[in-house]
Amino acid sequence: MAIAKIIEVSAVSDKSFDDAVKQAYKEVSQTVRGVQSVYVEDFIYEPGEAEAGNFRVHCKVTFTVQNKGDMS
Repeated sequence: MAIAKIIEVSAVSDKSFDDAVKQAYKEVSQTVRGVQSVYVEDFIYEPGEAEAGNFRVHCKVTFTVQNKGDMS
């Protein structure tokens, strides 16, 4: 029986919301195996000086929990 776990992460990009989501996935997938989905809960634009600004996303990442035998 597969069990899934959900963690919450936040990521930021100076390019786009799409890039922020990709950054969230990239960072999580470096330390978590079995990522199944990235659900974007919030989109936040943080204005900066002139036309510069940051695109922030808050995400819920779902991944499968591995059994002892699966960790090889």
